[in-house]
Amino acid sequence: MILALDQGTTSSRAIVFDSNGGIRAVAQREVTQLYPQPGWVEHDPEEIWQTQLAVAREALDRAGVQARDVAAIGIANQRETTVVWVRATGKPIHHAIVWQDRRTAAACGALKARGLDAAITAKTGLLADAYFSGTKIAWILDQVPGARARAHAGELAFGTIDSWLISKLTGGAAHVTDVTNASRTLLYNIASGAWDEELLAWLDVPATVLPRICASSGVVAETTPGLFGTRIPIAGIAGDQQAALFGQRCTAPGMTKNTYGTGCFMLMSTGERIVRSPSQLLSTAACATGTAMQYALEGSVFIGGAVVQWLRDGLGIIRTSGEVEALAGSVPDNGGVYLVPAFTGLGSPHWDPHARGAIMGLTRGSSAGHIARAALESIAYQTADVLQAMATDSGIALRELRVDGGAARNNALMQFQADVLGLRVVRPQIQETTALGAAYLAGLGTGYWQNTAQLDAQWQVDRVFEPQISHDRARQLLAGWHKAVARSKGWAEPG
Repeated sequence: MILALDQGTTSSRAIVFDSNGGIRAVAQREVTQLYPQPGWVEHDPEEIWQTQLAVAREALDRAGVQARDVAAIGIANQRETTVVWVRATGKPIHHAIVWQDRRTAAACGALKARGLDAAITAKTGLLADAYFSGTKIAWILDQVPGARARAHAGELAFGTIDSWLISKLTGGAAHVTDVTNASRTLLYNIASGAWDEELLAWLDVPATVLPRICASSGVVAETTPGLFGTRIPIAGIAGDQQAALFGQRCTAPGMTKNTYGTGCFMLMSTGERIVRSPSQLLSTAACATGTAMQYALEGSVFIGGAVVQWLRDGLGIIRTSGEVEALAGSVPDNGGVYLVPAFTGLGSPHWDPHARGAIMGLTRGSSAGHIARAALESIAYQTADVLQAMATDSGIALRELRVDGGAARNNALMQFQADVLGLRVVRPQIQETTALGAAYLAGLGTGYWQNTAQLDAQWQVDRVFEPQISHDRARQLLAGWHKAVARSKGWAEPG
């Protein structure tokens, strides 16, 4: 078997896969979201580790699998989330700063004011934005007393969640990351494939804290025997969205997937070519298997499925997330209501950290059903914005969109997505594609699967959603959305 660890923004999961790519067991535990100030989002790194270890053991137990029967571990993780810990003790010096966190927006503004944003994009394929890890590292080193001096002395380690988990799994023996996670830090040069000295200087991050960069597939370390009773090779690492791209088997240039999780993340494979985006999409590492480096274009929506959590926990108009489809279906259309879920700013292709959430078009006839429908539709509209930019910048006419993630199970949302895109939307039988991609990378890295042709043969369709509305109606709906977005932009801008 292959054990996949899928550490996400809202939960830690573990899935046991067999040689056919079938799921033998799943275990999951929620991770506490911490909001110390508006726009700030944190996690407790120790909670991430403890929940991930617990679900790994639980999944093996549910599958009736002994650790000696596990060929390898693959890790997929929330990417830009930043942890800094003491090398000698393995103790974090601050809560993890989550990818959604906007506290370093001013620091990114300072980089732009220095005229460095174009050079940063040229080197990294990213934008000078608080979304990424680099400015988060500097913030922790500056805010925790004595941290910067300890970092220069080599006492501290930085890692995205993959590095943090591997450090804990190996008892501190390994401090590594793979190319996909490195490419999300603002410190990695995607052309040279290495940490970049100029970037480190511009962002004021000492090289002493950085992990070693490795391929996405191949044995990088082994777990300490005390965790599972024997040593298990760690042989697959990828940021969650790149793992999902690999799990969806989107490896040929132009193949595109969208993951509907806390946020929405669309990646298009560009093969061995780095595609630069005039629309401010991201050029990122897709994976590295052996010596071959694959790249992708990416568009990121900050608030996807999280808008449904807000309906539940913030507004209280649903008791469980599963109720949203019925509530949204209680009205025939959105009644002219649009919800822009810019709770932490807008991501691709707008990149406005000062945008804030808004509900437009309310009348006395508006109901909870209209708001629920507008919330669901906002996920599809944001995805449509990203896909349009991606098609334009790549010069590739997309034929279909492969989908996965929790909200992809919502048939009404997937149908509406196909409608506003004017494309078929394809949902696979195994929708746990993030964990599956990590498992595939680990299995390839240990010879559990011999080649990618075996993996391609395992991918099967669950359902295809074809567009059912006219192009004119789709354009009309999108025009209303874009009016609402325009009014949400710049709301929290200082002054």
